Formats: sequence, structure tokens, C-alpha cells
Amino acid sequence: MSKQVLVTGGTGYIGSHTVVELQAAGFRVVIADNLSNSNIEVLDAIQKISGVRPDFENVDLADKLATDSFFDKYPDIDAIIHFAAFKAVGESVQKPLEYYHNNLNSLLNLLGNMLRYNIRNMVFSSSCTVYGQPDKLPVTEQTPRKPAESPYGNTKAICEDILRDFCHANAGFNCIALRYFNPIGAHPSALIGELPLGVPNNLVPFITQTAAGIRNELSIFGDDYATPDGTAIRDYINVVDLSGAHVVAINRLIQDKQKANYEFFNVGTGTGLSVMQLVKSFIAVTGVQLPYKIAPRRAGDIEKIWADTSFANEELGWKASRATEETLLSAWNWEKSVRGIN
Repeated sequence: MSKQVLVTGGTGYIGSHTVVELQAAGFRVVIADNLSNSNIEVLDAIQKISGVRPDFENVDLADKLATDSFFDKYPDIDAIIHFAAFKAVGESVQKPLEYYHNNLNSLLNLLGNMLRYNIRNMVFSSSCTVYGQPDKLPVTEQTPRKPAESPYGNTKAICEDILRDFCHANAGFNCIALRYFNPIGAHPSALIGELPLGVPNNLVPFITQTAAGIRNELSIFGDDYATPDGTAIRDYINVVDLSGAHVVAINRLIQDKQKANYEFFNVGTGTGLSVMQLVKSFIAVTGVQLPYKIAPRRAGDIEKIWADTSFANEELGWKASRATEETLLSAWNWEKSVRGIN
């Protein structure tokens, strides 16, 4: 019988794309999500793409009793991919207690049930925010972690420490933390993509919503950074490429191929693009003009970061392959699909 994978936050942006890739690879998927930043209709879209409707439970994983009840119902899980977390850098600066409560308790409740039910494998959704503003670029897995610039980033660093200590204390339990850079784009079917509730915190949905007329103009936060055009630089990775890394990581765990029972990998493209470069690329690839303004820097944002992905490329046999232009076009096609734009 095929292996069963729990995907927490599986109706969210990255989670939904990963569910599609997991089902295509033959895994049975159960989703746990409280729908705090996603829609239940995503399940219909996943089914349209993959032909399979994943099991779904509406559960708040920061609630211990609710999480315990979930695992009582699904005791035969083989591995967990843990996406479920609050994830807006700026919001975390304003609401630190909410971020610490949600992001730490959800992980602790999952690990407690991994022990209860002897679930031995987890892939953790981490972030390049654990590097802070690095002294040297690109960042490798040996780049020292720095004090986080935001409570969100700090929750990711603390969660990594919890997982490292958990694996050290419990032989036979294995974890891979994937340190994402900046996921963008949508599934080529235009059936799933990034659809934040309320005002977007991420750049590309703000770009596409502005292009669609939902927002009056795009705000570019800061043009006085020490970068070639003054805007912040990030490593933007296609969400389908990123999702594929999770399938590779799950197979590595289940097939017992990891070199240590706690591992971590950078998941990016290896190329840094500025906010302005991304905006101009979107305009060029779509032909849609984009009103924008320069706004003050945003609390918690760093100046520039991009990945050295050679370790993940060699050790996991995984590599990002989709071009930025293709990725931005997929995001626009998704936005048009959602808004009914021809």
C-alpha cells in the first residue's frame, strides 16, 4: 500500500502545490489545516489537477487536544510535511505573541504525536530568514545563522533548534528542514496559486492584484538599499520547483538515505533579483502596465539574500528549472483565472 503523508497547511499556497506533486508521485495525502489563510475550495482544484481528492481535516494544530484527536483518527501516517504557520514578516513584528504561540505550539504538538504513534519522518518548512542579513553572499548551509530580523524569522530558527534537539534525543526519528527562499508563481493549470486573504504581504500577488485592478498601485518598500537599483534583492523560486523538493525530501527520509537524522538544505535558484527587476520583468512578459510608488522600508525586511544551492543540487539530486518569465506568467494566468479576466 502507498505511503500516507500528512501535509499541514495543505490548502495553503505552497502546501496545495506540494499535495499535487505528492499525489502525482503516488503518495496518499491527508491535509490538516484550519483555513486561517486559505480556502476549502482548494480541495476541488487539487482534485481537478490530480484526479484524487486528498483527505482533509479542519484542525488548529496549535490546539493540543484538537491535534491529539486528529492523530487518534489518523494513526497510520508515515511522514509529515509541516507547512502550517503564520508567515508574514511585517505582521510578526506587530503581533509577536501570536506568531510564537502558533508557530511553536503547532510544531510541539506534532512532535508529541510523532512519539505517540512512532511517526519517524518529518520535512519542515523553514526559511532563509534564519540567516538574517548575511555577511557574505550567496548563503550556503554553512553560513552562520544570525539573530532574526523578525519574530517570524525567529520562530523558524527556534523550530529548527527544536527539531535538531528532538532528533538528537530520539534515535530513529528523522527530519529534513528546507530553507526556502522566495516562492512565486502558480501551477501551470492556473487552478491553484497564491491567493492571500486580505492585503497581500508577498510581492508577486501584490503585483498581480495591481495588474488586475484590485489594488490601485504597488508599493515598493525602500529604494535606498545598497543594491544596484536601490531595491531589495531576493532569490525567487517557482512554487512547483519548490514543491518537487518536498517529494525528493520525503523519499530520502522514507528510503532512509539521509546522512544524519537532522539535515537542512537551501531551496532556491541561486540567482538574486531586485524588486524592481521583478516588476520590470512582469511588465515585459505580460505587457500589462503596473502603477507603483516607492514606500518607506518595511520593518523586519533585510537588504539582500540569495542561495548557493549546490549542496541541495548534489545531495538531493534536485534543481530549480523554471525561468522567472515563465513563473511570472503563471502567476498572472492564475490571477486572471481567479478574477475572470480574459
